[in-house]
Amino acid sequence: MDQEIKIVLTNTPKEKPDQNHLGFGNYFTDHMFMMDYIEGQGWIDPRIIPYQNLSLDPAAMVFHYAQEVFEGLKAYRAADGRILLFRPDENMKRMNVSNDRLDIPALDEAFCIKALKELIKVEQDWVPSAEGTSLYIRPFIIAVDPSLGVHRASHYYFIIILSPVGAYYPEGLNPVKIYVESEYVRAVKGGVGFTKTGGNYASSIKAQSKAEGMHYTQVLWLDGVERKYIEEVGTMNVFFKIDGKIVTPGLEGSILSGITRKSSIEILKSWGYEVEERKLSIDEVEQAYRDGKLEEAFGTGTAAVISPIGELNYNGDIMPINNGEIGPVSHKLYETLTGIQWGKLKDEFNWVQEVK
Repeated sequence: MDQEIKIVLTNTPKEKPDQNHLGFGNYFTDHMFMMDYIEGQGWIDPRIIPYQNLSLDPAAMVFHYAQEVFEGLKAYRAADGRILLFRPDENMKRMNVSNDRLDIPALDEAFCIKALKELIKVEQDWVPSAEGTSLYIRPFIIAVDPSLGVHRASHYYFIIILSPVGAYYPEGLNPVKIYVESEYVRAVKGGVGFTKTGGNYASSIKAQSKAEGMHYTQVLWLDGVERKYIEEVGTMNVFFKIDGKIVTPGLEGSILSGITRKSSIEILKSWGYEVEERKLSIDEVEQAYRDGKLEEAFGTGTAAVISPIGELNYNGDIMPINNGEIGPVSHKLYETLTGIQWGKLKDEFNWVQEVK
């Protein structure tokens, strides 16, 4: 795909928010990228336009049948002013995995990275520089045909919006408390659990509300069949350090193939840790806790990067982990990943791409 990206700049730029009080996903930049898929024509009309509302028919298929996918990545402001992206090729590759499962036409991954960089260049003044801040990037696709029939759409929008953000969790790098959900399930093999589609997140809200009512930050999901194997936290993949080994649930079709997860595994192995990707039951974790072998637990994801887990609640059994404090592996991983992302550490893995 080699189309010219048209650029229309806003006449009414917004006032930029205070970088020290951004929160997460509260503010959006002046422009967005957009292109259409029309059956018989392919992906056409790539454009950067002022950030604006969408006008959709009430019968637009996305409202009724949820044919949509999305991604999440970040741009970082290095100390020398450069703007860096962390493994955007992996995000676009994963978006096409989601597209395939939802029967949405594939994107040209290289072109989408080019479009993303063009959008960030237009919005470069929105990339924050305060400690711990970044520019969150949300690419997404929605089916927009006005049709009340369950079938593949013939018209889609691909859109990228940008949001300057601070920490995802209010706890920051302090350990979070996690509630292990044993009543509801989120996904099963053969479904869409491995994709980034809104239905996965909609089905998690009931349990998330329950957890929040008990003063827990997030939900840890168990498998949808036997209700005993650990899958993932609502917004993160999850890792456990048990008796010196790092264990994380394997990718078997019902959890997301996280890019921070993948990067963490590669870093951990480079440090000499034994990393096991396999089935891991909540009973095994509970037994490790009782035996004093559950040394650390942490989540990984684009939004939070590394989020230490300080407590698990499984059917009322409370398991404090590492005295509710961040562990050495979690801390070192966070420092290493963010050091690479913000350009503070040498990128020995060639993961970072500069926007220029």
